[in-house]
Amino acid sequence: MIRLDNISLSITVCGVLLLLVCCSPGVNAQTPAPVTDAEAAQWREDLRYLAQEMPKTHKNLFHSMTREQFETAVNQLNEKIPSLARHQIIVGLMRIVAMAGDGDGHTSLDPQFNPKVRFRIYPLTLCLFADGLFIKAADKKYAEFVGARVLKIGNTPAEQAYKKVSEVVAHDNEMTFKQRVPFFLTIPEVLQSLGLISDMENASFVVEKNGKEMTILLTPSGPVPQRGHDGMVREDPSRSWVQMNGESTATVPLWLKKPDKKYWFQYLEDSRTMYVQYSSVTNQPDESIAAFTARVFEFVNSHEIDRFILDLRLNEGGNSAYNMPLLLEIIKSPKINQRGRLFTVIGRGTFSAAQNLVTELERYTNTIFVGEPTGARVHFYGDHEIIGLPNSGVFVAVASRWWQTMNPTDNRPWIAPNVVTPLRSVDYLNNIDPALNAILNYRSNFALLEPGLAAGDLPQVLKQYRDFKASPKTSPINTANEINTLGYRLIGAGKLDQAVEIFKLNVESYPDSANGYDSLGDAYLAMGNKELAIKSFRRALELNPGFDFTAQKLRQLTGGK
Repeated sequence: MIRLDNISLSITVCGVLLLLVCCSPGVNAQTPAPVTDAEAAQWREDLRYLAQEMPKTHKNLFHSMTREQFETAVNQLNEKIPSLARHQIIVGLMRIVAMAGDGDGHTSLDPQFNPKVRFRIYPLTLCLFADGLFIKAADKKYAEFVGARVLKIGNTPAEQAYKKVSEVVAHDNEMTFKQRVPFFLTIPEVLQSLGLISDMENASFVVEKNGKEMTILLTPSGPVPQRGHDGMVREDPSRSWVQMNGESTATVPLWLKKPDKKYWFQYLEDSRTMYVQYSSVTNQPDESIAAFTARVFEFVNSHEIDRFILDLRLNEGGNSAYNMPLLLEIIKSPKINQRGRLFTVIGRGTFSAAQNLVTELERYTNTIFVGEPTGARVHFYGDHEIIGLPNSGVFVAVASRWWQTMNPTDNRPWIAPNVVTPLRSVDYLNNIDPALNAILNYRSNFALLEPGLAAGDLPQVLKQYRDFKASPKTSPINTANEINTLGYRLIGAGKLDQAVEIFKLNVESYPDSANGYDSLGDAYLAMGNKELAIKSFRRALELNPGFDFTAQKLRQLTGGK
């Protein structure tokens, strides 16, 4: 039961309990003036309205937290409201909304989509590279600090500040945090509300550059840039700032060349590579996605193409239905839909409708994923509805649909790359694209297994693979498709004993993969081991009852029993 101003509500909720601390000012903190009594009453009414409407609107608000946890958080904020400033109340609301938890990055109170929030930014852009948090761009006033690593925000180490801010940021997984949290670390109202800084007008960031430690004193430069319904920033002040990787678009890598274009392509003649950047699942005013797709494949069909690269690393989604023309053309093109010819670049920015496309590419094509894990779960809550708070005008996006495009037991927090290419600050600084380089120099992760297989040295092959999966550097790589392909290749070559052992490796690495057990069953069947084939097929159907072809094979083997 939630009690707000003597009004009791019984509601349904979801998410994990996060300690509600709207403002934890440090020593000598400047305490902002709290709202007036009349304003406090209005904010309490807004909070009450949000607490009523979130469980009604959300598809399943209780997937990550309990009703009691949600109620506790709401009651804590309600009690604190009279002692809080306006921005601290809003950050408190952000915390409650973020409690929706993993897989719920669409349920959010985001200042970038919310002009009524009226938060500001410091004039710099941060990025969490593989080697730390860096200043990627800044106003000319702070040019000397561009490229510096952030060590502290206020008196708090950068790693701790990142974790603190994560508590109020909507997310699907850890990659969503990597994509979103650096931006929130530049919002003074968020930092002050969480006790990371005391004076919003004169915030200190401790940085290190070229071995020298320095302190920056930052003043807010203006309002948070607003994004449109397509996710694109309407007016982005950072375009005129000093950039870590230089000022010229002529020297930046392909993925950074056209930030204002939702989709475009370029043919790399020297390597006969078709590069397609697809950065929003929304139509451009001058050309629909369907028309763009037709133009892409008209070019593909009339040119020599050795590689086709689909770059989705900046694609935060849109309308999933718009993906269909592109997906179908890729599926039905024998010219590009081959292992080693088709590559998809993914990363922390790959979200929502773009995640759905990645899932379908994994399921229906022979693509090799390159980059970082995606910023969304395989299954997630999406298609948000808007709850407008009656007094403040602030609105909250609440997920209204459960997107499930794969086996219901597939609980992966993301789709992982087959080839991992984390972005380091030194790569960005020098305009190096590790993902593109890896594709142009692609060699199967399992080429190292070939000599052992050719020599029939199966123990060595198994050891090499297990070492590969045990290494921290290569363990995140999703090897399922490549190992599966290798196994069927061995069946085709008549090396049935090796095929069985290779498929066993797959189910060892991915014990919840119905496809892995189905493939192992095929290998046993090819060997004539009917009993073990039946056992494997039954396990595949336990993991995914929707595997109709597996069920058909099982019926043939058991006489329908």
